[in-house]
Amino acid sequence: MTITIVGAGPGGLALARILHLNGLEAVVYERDASREARGQGGMLDLHTGTGQRALRLAGLIDGFRAIARGAGQDMRLLEADGTLLLREDTPDDAPFDRPEVDRADLRALLLDSIPADTVRWGHAVAHAEDGRLCFTDGGTATYDLLVGADGADSRIRPLLTDIRPVYTGQHSIELGIPEVDRTHPELAEMIGRGNFWVFGDRQALVVQRNGDGRARVYANFYSSPDTAESWFATREIPLGDPAAVKARLIDLYAGWDARLLALIAACDDTVRTRSATTLPAGLTWPSKPGVTLLGDAAHLMRGAGEGANTALLDGALLGLALAAHPDDFPTAVSEYECEMFERTAAAARMSADMYEKLAAPDAAQRLLAFFRGD
Repeated sequence: MTITIVGAGPGGLALARILHLNGLEAVVYERDASREARGQGGMLDLHTGTGQRALRLAGLIDGFRAIARGAGQDMRLLEADGTLLLREDTPDDAPFDRPEVDRADLRALLLDSIPADTVRWGHAVAHAEDGRLCFTDGGTATYDLLVGADGADSRIRPLLTDIRPVYTGQHSIELGIPEVDRTHPELAEMIGRGNFWVFGDRQALVVQRNGDGRARVYANFYSSPDTAESWFATREIPLGDPAAVKARLIDLYAGWDARLLALIAACDDTVRTRSATTLPAGLTWPSKPGVTLLGDAAHLMRGAGEGANTALLDGALLGLALAAHPDDFPTAVSEYECEMFERTAAAARMSADMYEKLAAPDAAQRLLAFFRGD
C-alpha cells in the first residue's frame, strides 16, 4: 500500500527514515525544486527527550553528534540598555542536552539516510481529496495513507479539521552578519558562541551563530495579532530596500544601547520577514482512516523551540506505529494520534506560557526568573 508524505522537513523525513528501516517504503512530495533550492534557515536546539530521541530511534544519533555544536548551548541575556543579566558558557565536556545544529545540516543528515528516489522534488500540492493529491502543475497522485508534514499552511489539514492558524502578534525581520568573527570581531565577542537575547518593551534582538560563520540577527516585535500586511505597513518598514529597512529598524530601537544598534548596522542586504501563526493548543480531530498530520501541520505552536523537536518525534513515533501494524494503517494512525494529541498539547501549553513571557513589557526579567528557576 502507498504511504505518501507531503513535506520534506524534519518530521516528514524522520518518518520516511523510520519506515525505510522497517522495510516500509514511502514517497515524499516536496515543493522545493531540489535539496539545494533554498536556504533552510538558522539553528535548531534539539532536546534529549524529543528531537534527539527521534534521531536515536532513526539510528542517526552518531551522525547528529558529528554535526551538532555543543557551544551553541551558550546563552547571554541582556536588557535593552546593555545590562547583562545572565551568561551561561558551556564547558567543552558538557553533555549534549540541547546542542545547536544548522537546519541545513540536519536536513542533509536525514535526506542521506533514505533512498535517493524517496523524495519527489518540485511537487507543490494545491489541495488533497480522499485518495488523491492534486499538484499545482495539474498532476495528481493516489495514496492509501496520506501524511501531512507540510507545515503551518498545510494543504492536508483541511481533510481533518476546519481550524485554521491565526496570527500570534509576533513579527520578525531576519538580517545577518556574514563571517562575523572576521568582519566584526568586537560584535562576535559580544554575541558569544551561542544564543544572544536582548529584550526591551515588547521588542527583542535575538542573535544565533551558524556553523558557516554567519550571525543571524532577528528583530522581533510583539503586538496585537495584526495581519502581516498591516503590521509591516503601519510600522512603515520599507521592504524591498535593505538599507532603508536597517535604518528604519535603528529608529524603532531608539534608546537601546549603541552596541546593540551596531548589530543591525553591520548586517548585509539579506532581509527576510515572518509573521508567526499558531493553532489552538490541544487541537484534535476524529481519527480518519487514510490521513493524518504531524509537526506544524498538526500542532503549530507559538515559537519557543519546540516545533522541530516535536515534529521529529511525531515522525519517528508514527513510523514505529506503522511498522507495528503494516497491514492495518487505521489502527496505526489511531494509536499514533492518541499519543501525539496528549504529548503535543502539553508542549503547546508550555510554548504559549513561554510566549507570554517573551511578549511582556518586562520580558528580560521574566526570562531571568525562568532560567534561574524562580
